[in-house]
Amino acid sequence: MSLHRHVRRFVRLLAPLTFLLTVVTFSSADRAQAQGAVRSVHGEWQVRCDTPPGAQGEQCALIQSVTAEDRANIGLTVIVLKTADKKSRLMRVVAPLGVLLPSGLGLKIDNTDIGRAGFVRCLPNGCVAEVVMDDNLVGQLTKGQTATFIIFQTPEEGIGFPMSLKGFGDGYAKLP
Repeated sequence: MSLHRHVRRFVRLLAPLTFLLTVVTFSSADRAQAQGAVRSVHGEWQVRCDTPPGAQGEQCALIQSVTAEDRANIGLTVIVLKTADKKSRLMRVVAPLGVLLPSGLGLKIDNTDIGRAGFVRCLPNGCVAEVVMDDNLVGQLTKGQTATFIIFQTPEEGIGFPMSLKGFGDGYAKLP
């Protein structure tokens, strides 16, 4: 395979990460604020689009940001997108700095424990957990009422972030 093909493949795979970095910035209170053009609103979810530097076209993501019920200064952003090659669906969750990385990110949908995802990297303003979404998870998110994402600051102290799933299915269907 030629070097040019390797570079093109790398850029295609890197584009969703670049989109994540351009879509999410943090205010002084570290609460995630999504950027990019809002294309549509579905309940608490927004479809936002932007053209990242070096990308061949516009990329869109389904996004919702929330703060902890008992700690208004701690926020979390969920970003759902399709990879640039349209072969995979990803859920990226940007959690605040200070999370206990080995504990990962927990997820419950309604009262069902879905499991935990590991953090894959930390950026200057938050740590990212990433999950490749299968049809089962998309179905659970579409049919559910509330997703609760759980981060840990100590092994004993979990902080839950309840997030409305109202509009998730409609918003997901609008992703190009």
